[in-house]
Amino acid sequence: MTNILVLCTGNSCRSQIAHAYLEHFTDAQKVKVYSAGITTHGVNPRAIETMRKDGIDISKHTSNNVVEYENIDFEYVLTVCDNANEHCPIWVGRANKFHHNFPDPPKFVGTEDEIVAEFARVRDMIKEYVRDFVTTHQL
Repeated sequence: MTNILVLCTGNSCRSQIAHAYLEHFTDAQKVKVYSAGITTHGVNPRAIETMRKDGIDISKHTSNNVVEYENIDFEYVLTVCDNANEHCPIWVGRANKFHHNFPDPPKFVGTEDEIVAEFARVRDMIKEYVRDFVTTHQL
């Protein structure tokens, strides 16, 4: 079993989206996906909605703190924001680390339509990144 951790600041949006796409694009018999934050902020309702629009339900996901997983050996750790990359715990040092700083959609300021569009834009960026990661690493 290949264990993958997706790490972000609050485990509310970007890491939840990446987690869902990793599960979507991989075989659950071969890959176990976890996501966590340096802190926990709960799963963002707009993240749930934007994923629902792409046919994926993350409404049952939970927001977890990275320390909950300190006893798991991860083959891969993907950080999806600079803050998580800079504060990535030492114990994940055994894993192969990959970093990509995605924009944080909850911080976007605009009209309702613009905010919805920003969530979809970032979702699609993460989807493409995860699809490429899975293909490159033959997961």
